[in-house]
Amino acid sequence: MERISASDLISRMGDIPEGGRKIIGIAGPPGSGKSTFAATLEFELNTRCPGYAAVVPMDGFHFDDLVLVPGGLRSRKGAPETFDVDGFLHMLSRLRVNQPEGIAVPLFDRSLEVARAGARIVPRSVRAVIVEGNYLLLDREKWHALHFDISVMLNVPRDVLRQRLIDRWAGYGKSASQISAQVDANDMLNVDLVIGSSRPAQFVIEQG
Repeated sequence: MERISASDLISRMGDIPEGGRKIIGIAGPPGSGKSTFAATLEFELNTRCPGYAAVVPMDGFHFDDLVLVPGGLRSRKGAPETFDVDGFLHMLSRLRVNQPEGIAVPLFDRSLEVARAGARIVPRSVRAVIVEGNYLLLDREKWHALHFDISVMLNVPRDVLRQRLIDRWAGYGKSASQISAQVDANDMLNVDLVIGSSRPAQFVIEQG
């Protein structure tokens, strides 16, 4: 693993020739700032070359509550078993092959806690597909099948992650008891899983 800066990463991502494509995986525990970091990469690359990059979040592959509730998994929403890994793998394969003019991808609406199918189109002309998610490097069956041309892990101190998660749920109007239950009985379990059970990334970027 090599520790690099965000600007160094942008330089490494900015050399994809026209007609080519690379899949870049941005991994990190909940609260590490993956979505913001990926959006920044997308903005910087597209500022240099319009249409060069697009973000595809793993969160779009959350199972719906219609699946989670009967399976007894609603309280663990966000854990690895609450994602459609097979669907995610298939989508990444389509993005890598890159044959259609555009590929529709789902996005997760956190305000409603639902995934929206076909919420974003990734044009064939996009060269850098920036995939972000907690478990992109998880050392577990099925997740091993995820492969990236460039893999990055965002490193954030555990206490900083916990406070960010508390602040996140407070922003959605959760009560103190609801926040405590969500963060300590679910989110921090996922944090520890990512920190302790992820395969090494090519690059590590310090955040927080």
